[in-house]
Amino acid sequence: MKAGDELDRNEVRRAFERSAARADFLSDEIGRRMDERLDLLRIEPRMAVDLGSGRGAGAGSLRQRYPGCTVVELDLAHAMLRASRRAVPWWRRGSQRFAGRATPRVCGDMTRSSFAERVFDLVWSNLALPWVEPRLALAEMYRILRPGGVCMFSTLGPDTLKELRAAYASADAFVHVNRFVDLHDIGDLLLGEHFADPVMDMEYLTLTYPDVTSLLREIKAAGAHNANAGRNRALSGRAAFARMTAAYEGYRKEGRLPATFEIVYGHAWRPHTERASAAAHALIQFHPRRGPPA
Repeated sequence: MKAGDELDRNEVRRAFERSAARADFLSDEIGRRMDERLDLLRIEPRMAVDLGSGRGAGAGSLRQRYPGCTVVELDLAHAMLRASRRAVPWWRRGSQRFAGRATPRVCGDMTRSSFAERVFDLVWSNLALPWVEPRLALAEMYRILRPGGVCMFSTLGPDTLKELRAAYASADAFVHVNRFVDLHDIGDLLLGEHFADPVMDMEYLTLTYPDVTSLLREIKAAGAHNANAGRNRALSGRAAFARMTAAYEGYRKEGRLPATFEIVYGHAWRPHTERASAAAHALIQFHPRRGPPA
């Protein structure tokens, strides 16, 4: 990350604490697409963890797919874990406790968890990497994976919210939109942390809004608003906001304002042996980009 791009972890936590009660369409949709990708992996995990588990949708999908698997939820925001618990009917929670199968939920940081080494067969993380230092998160994924285990994740690429970023750039010099790591850089980080057979894929999704205010409201509701250390900590002035909204109007098509999201998917394995391949750089697979943005 560049200077000024570092994320304020306390602000990230506060943002997701505030958004715990609200639905997040994008996260839920990407979670469903990640779940479909599990069809390609022949795994039967006994222990799995959802890093950045949010309201528990991803962990719930894993429990349905792998009924005999213990799935642990970890999130930085305690309110998210409470929302996940409340989403389970009280009678089911009671029956789970009676059967000794209560859902493990841990409040913690995915870059430095309290889990022991080599615990999990599957590490899952849906759209949590954008809010942490990715190298630290991938190193932690490797640490807690058993040899032969796999991590599967989604994150946001640098074209995400490109329209909003450009519109703000015409208004002032502050950082208003988080900068996201490129697919190829994520692949290099995986190899640097000694993962084997990394596979990367990406696609563009475009959501549309009647106005800029509706877009900003949805971003805030999802807990994904600007958490850069270099952000303007005061409220943007009316003149700057007006310049930004005027610039964004240049993207309007068929009466709607587009917002681009570059979704990056990846999975990689912790090798059965710790010996790194001398040709590791040749092992990574990048799938073609889908639907280049207009």
